[in-house]
Amino acid sequence: MMSSSATPAVEARNITKRYGPTTALDDAGIVIAEGETHALVGRNGAGKSTLVSILTGLQRPDAGEVRFAGRQAPPVADRDGWRRNVACVYQKSTIIPTLTVAENLFLNRQSARGPINWRTLRARAHEVLEQYGVAVDAGRLAGDLNVEQRQLLEIARALSFGARFIILDEPTAQLDGPAIERLFDRMRSLREQGVTMMFISHHLEEVYRVCQSVTVFRDARHVLTSAVDDLPHDELVAAMTGEAAAGYQARARAADAGAPAVLSAEKLTLAGRYQDVDLTVRAGEIVGVAGSGSSGKVSLAETLVGLLAADSGTVTVNGARPRPGDVASALRAGLGFVPKDRHKEGFVPLLSIAENATLPIAHKLGRLGAVSPARRRAKAERMIEDLTIKTTGPSQPVGDLSGGNAQKVVMARALADDPRALVVIDPTAGVDVRAKQALLGAVEDAAERGAAAVLVSDELDDLRICDRVVVMFHGRIVKEVPRGWADAELVAVMEGVDAR
Repeated sequence: MMSSSATPAVEARNITKRYGPTTALDDAGIVIAEGETHALVGRNGAGKSTLVSILTGLQRPDAGEVRFAGRQAPPVADRDGWRRNVACVYQKSTIIPTLTVAENLFLNRQSARGPINWRTLRARAHEVLEQYGVAVDAGRLAGDLNVEQRQLLEIARALSFGARFIILDEPTAQLDGPAIERLFDRMRSLREQGVTMMFISHHLEEVYRVCQSVTVFRDARHVLTSAVDDLPHDELVAAMTGEAAAGYQARARAADAGAPAVLSAEKLTLAGRYQDVDLTVRAGEIVGVAGSGSSGKVSLAETLVGLLAADSGTVTVNGARPRPGDVASALRAGLGFVPKDRHKEGFVPLLSIAENATLPIAHKLGRLGAVSPARRRAKAERMIEDLTIKTTGPSQPVGDLSGGNAQKVVMARALADDPRALVVIDPTAGVDVRAKQALLGAVEDAAERGAAAVLVSDELDDLRICDRVVVMFHGRIVKEVPRGWADAELVAVMEGVDAR
């Protein structure tokens, strides 16, 4: 643990938390100095989420204590007391989309007494937004905000309670490059104002850019706390994994230029998203699609799978033309899909691993409309083994899994029917090194079996497995880069340097 003569802003010492036979935290903890940005890193299942739930008062530890500025943390029932000490901006937004920005900002505290004065509420909201540099209209519906704006709104809401300690849980997972830079600038500004932050990320380069200290958890225990400047990258990865580890190593492969086309788009246009896109992916080929958040890459992928319908152009999957805007039609044509937002579109949290993973093939697991539990369980057990899903068994609800293991279930579902074409969007967002290896390996396995794969991502490690990468900029494909590209070359095109 770090030591300091000054009273730490946050202390969690000797924390133990058990769930039945499972130990989620084993005598672990963290100490964060006032005004610093402190990273918490570790593989999925290391205990990070459990610590967050204890630091925010959602759960009481079985042993150990939490202190804020030297004072004992409030009782769990004292929610206002916790809000005055700590707030968390989660990877999954807690903003209510059907309410306005002002209503979200002052939820459950709209008025001290009597009816709500909406003009006063909007004026108060405008003052808070202006104070923390959030450039959105207080009267705007929160559902119309983009991811970046929602995150800034959550930060402003947290600070408006008086909290000076904020936990940022994977805040960059759904942001593009420019938005990440703006977030980091905002974090530096908040730190200059004396705000203390705990930053959780699987992208280690981000830790070195914005954090002063880092704590590593592994297997429910505290492993290491160090100043970031004193900890080389390879030692940090070794602390997380228990061994020296490098980035994902793509397999040596060469796509067959003469293989049949399996997935293609011809002259696809969707107003405001992309225009005149042509793309052909052959059997056994992995094609990456890269670009900024406004490039249209995600909209293109969602059109290929039927989540969106193009205004013009055609999509062909395995020789068939699925009905535009019809996911079921694309699945019947032989397409598998991993969506961008696993929480919203990837799985049903209360259903089991077996139920989630076999949803596309339920009709094949029994007769006369009835699913055989034994066949479903057997299929799920093979999926769990193939993707090394860390679980108590096929009947465990997916909502109880760590982020990386939940994403593996989403991948398992996409591969359940041995698809001829595969479209995956940001498959490794918010997952650790080992989960990334399993997920990217699954895409490579599918290609080796002859599937045509489209991989949409900004992560350079993800794109290294691709036979070629097409880069989109402002809705158009501006360049195709063959395997073996240099980081600077690809990033320059993604950020629009070549396009200009």
